[in-house]
Amino acid sequence: MIRATYHLETPLDPHQVADMMAGEQSCATFVRLESETDALRERFRARVTRLEVLEEREAPTLYSAYLARKNVRGPWKKVAVDIEYPEDNVGVNLPTLAATVAGNLFDLGELTGLRLMAIALTPEYRDRYPRPVLGVAGTREAVGAFERPLFGTILKPNIGMTPEETADLVERLCEAGVDFIKDDEIAGNLPHAPVEARVSAVMPRLKRYQERSGRNVMVAFNITDELDAMRRHADHVQREGGHCVMASLNWCGLSAMQTLRASTELAIHGHRNGFGAFARHPALGIDFNAYQTLYRLTGIDHMHVHGMNGKFADATEEVAQAAKLSLMPLGATDDRVMPVFSSGQWAGTLPFTVDKTQSADFMFLAGGGILAHPGGAAAGVASLKEAWQSIEAGEPLSYTHRPALAEALDFFGSR
Repeated sequence: MIRATYHLETPLDPHQVADMMAGEQSCATFVRLESETDALRERFRARVTRLEVLEEREAPTLYSAYLARKNVRGPWKKVAVDIEYPEDNVGVNLPTLAATVAGNLFDLGELTGLRLMAIALTPEYRDRYPRPVLGVAGTREAVGAFERPLFGTILKPNIGMTPEETADLVERLCEAGVDFIKDDEIAGNLPHAPVEARVSAVMPRLKRYQERSGRNVMVAFNITDELDAMRRHADHVQREGGHCVMASLNWCGLSAMQTLRASTELAIHGHRNGFGAFARHPALGIDFNAYQTLYRLTGIDHMHVHGMNGKFADATEEVAQAAKLSLMPLGATDDRVMPVFSSGQWAGTLPFTVDKTQSADFMFLAGGGILAHPGGAAAGVASLKEAWQSIEAGEPLSYTHRPALAEALDFFGSR
């Protein structure tokens, strides 16, 4: 069975509403049909397996014209509901899985709030979907970084650089000591800097750096596009000797990401930009727990989770929980993805990140935190490594014997 957990809000009998939801998303409609036999219902009907009233409210969160037409009054009950769907209703079909556990539920008139909280799968069912190519362990192996976070950055300015200017910056960042470099999410197949031209400019520099340093740096090229173009871009990255591509999950969609995974052996860096539209209101949308389950079934290797004390609206505990969920297996074997902290990150936010996640299995991306360091990019990377040394030593971030960190604290700490 596929179990979906919801938080819903309704002024009606929540048991009747939950049962209606289960029917709506399986074999029933708003009236019983002659062809909906008992045998068919027994095999294909979804079932409510848990219902708990969490609280009552005097006003609805969202307006429903359906309830207004029927002149329905409160109180409005917030309810936690588990519904189990037969796997045979879905098969191995990720868009249909999403349509089953979500679909028209968000439009039902009986509801004045609905949030898909989680999706639980049997290990056997999860194993029918693609897996990461690298995941956590493989990404560490690829860059040769173990027992510490991976330190990386985002190419800045986001757009406007030519392919050669991009290659210059990548080379400078490699020399500075980063483990990972990525395009910004808006740096797609740009007219002034097409993705394949950027790849062809960057990769020879990256190979020469690797040959003279003996150190691998992973570069995630943003190939977000329509599907055929993404596959062409990924093929080009692979031909040039690259290791990783990036895509904007929400705007490519589940099907495109699953097909991309099937067509390339490269690591896929999953960027969740736009996730706030699905999740920012607590009474509406898709919680990260459910979201990461769906997109991990596409076979991605890395997942953005935002950043601690960064520039976005997420609460600290939400960010920490997103990272922890990314590191929890969905199946019987290791299918964890590397959580990626980004957005306003610098050396001063690293201790908080480690404390809240209780892990070093994450990618820590500092754009301005590296490139805007007053001592330059190399000092920006050094400030992150010095912050990690302080954490390992059990020391507070100190001004005394770690110069790059001291500069970072003076510069970024006042902002």
